[in-house]
Amino acid sequence: MQENRNSFTERLRLLQENKISQTLTGICHGIERESLRIDPKGGLAQTPHQKKLGAALTHDFITTDFSESLLEFITPPETSIDKTIGQLTDVHKFVMANIDDERLWPMSMPCFIENQDAIPIANFGSSNVGKMKSLYRVGLKNRYGSMMQAISGVHFNFSLPDEFWHSWLAEFGQQSDKESVSSAYFALIRNYRRFCWLIPYLYGSSPALCGSFIKGKETNLPFKKLGKGTYYLPYATSLRMSDLGYTNSAQSGLNICYNQVDSYIESLRKAINQPSTNYAKFTAKKEGEYQQLNGNILQIENELYSPIRPKQPTQSLEKPTDALADRGVSYIEVRALDVNPFNAVGIERNQFYFLDVFLLYCVVKPSAFFESDLYQETESNLSAVVDHGRDPELKLNHEGNAIALSEWALNIFAEMSEIAKVLDQVNHCADYSQALAVEKAKILDPNLTPSAKILEILLANNMDNGQFGLQLADKYKQQLLDADYAYMDEQELIAHARQSLQKQLLIEQQDTQSFDEFLQSYFSKS
Repeated sequence: MQENRNSFTERLRLLQENKISQTLTGICHGIERESLRIDPKGGLAQTPHQKKLGAALTHDFITTDFSESLLEFITPPETSIDKTIGQLTDVHKFVMANIDDERLWPMSMPCFIENQDAIPIANFGSSNVGKMKSLYRVGLKNRYGSMMQAISGVHFNFSLPDEFWHSWLAEFGQQSDKESVSSAYFALIRNYRRFCWLIPYLYGSSPALCGSFIKGKETNLPFKKLGKGTYYLPYATSLRMSDLGYTNSAQSGLNICYNQVDSYIESLRKAINQPSTNYAKFTAKKEGEYQQLNGNILQIENELYSPIRPKQPTQSLEKPTDALADRGVSYIEVRALDVNPFNAVGIERNQFYFLDVFLLYCVVKPSAFFESDLYQETESNLSAVVDHGRDPELKLNHEGNAIALSEWALNIFAEMSEIAKVLDQVNHCADYSQALAVEKAKILDPNLTPSAKILEILLANNMDNGQFGLQLADKYKQQLLDADYAYMDEQELIAHARQSLQKQLLIEQQDTQSFDEFLQSYFSKS
């Protein structure tokens, strides 16, 4: 007969058992960091993606996101934090050496942009799959505007090893098959959503933005102005995650279900197959060109804005929901991280250690299914923290009860400290507990948060966000150019670029369908 496994104390005891704890050295990470290319004056670069960087369609480490000017750097999954940071730094160094006098914008909210038509949509070549990727972005522009798509973030990919799931799930009388592992990842996801207001509080780095971003927009946010054209909220942590930015209030009624992988897939597929009255106006071709992939609520699964996603690597032209249905959850993608402007590559080592503790805590903490009201509670808590998370009067909702952010956070940190001790022990270090101490200090003193530090610099110097960003961009360009390659050298990255160009050319040569036929075929499958 199984013991009661429904208390944090008992589940923590299981984690501490040697056969389970020893598997935690196999935790894997990968990073996806976005960054705008800017000219030497701090404006958005209008140049196309440099050929020396390779083909954005097929390069493993360097691609573009929404815009030709919005680079994305990708690292493969690794168990070593140092190796991931080293690889990310190597790729940044290579890019810096191959974009002439341009720099990388070191902040999440965009630099000065004259208007949305000054944001060139990413070009992935003449193949059907390349044209589909570009058309998807045309649809995003028509639906939401290009300004929102010019925002940058950092995605933190996290997975636990198969050995962990085998030992952990056995304690609950389960096999480590795709259904059980997926169910456990979804339990993590639900807890993440319960507690993810901590992420923008600790790491939110976008309390201010350039006035060009909100030009012509209606907003109820009580902005204050500084410098020539910077707008800020005194207690904001992450305007990137506000309704102005990364999140999208138009999707608030989708009711995506995070209780089980099957219900998640079903609710997401419903959204990508349900026609939208709002987007029907973009369905017809304009001057012979498509305006979006389709007129449904979501064009494709990736259009869903969420602070976390369950992931399974996809095969060529495979839909994410099909990959999840076929092979289950392989890892999770944390999407609530602002670019860290105090680091040349947008994320620092301490964040890895903390996020490992936090995400493992989300696994160990009992995680009940969401009822509708409790799910909405998570949404309102996140919204409150991104807009005014450092307000000393702020109260969050915890299962229907009001609670001070600091009180709730300290309760979570007390439990996380036990998780950190386990990770320290198996990794023969003190890094995890030390990381927790650094973040706990921000709970006790909000002035230590990056959002507070940024505002302090801007206000003390009556400095615009753009001026601050350009100073950092100049500093980081030189810093990265002066750095030594650690894991990937210049010749290796040149070879990657050449291979990616060859791969793109091969894809283009192998196309046999018209683009119309290609789209019809893609959307007719499951």
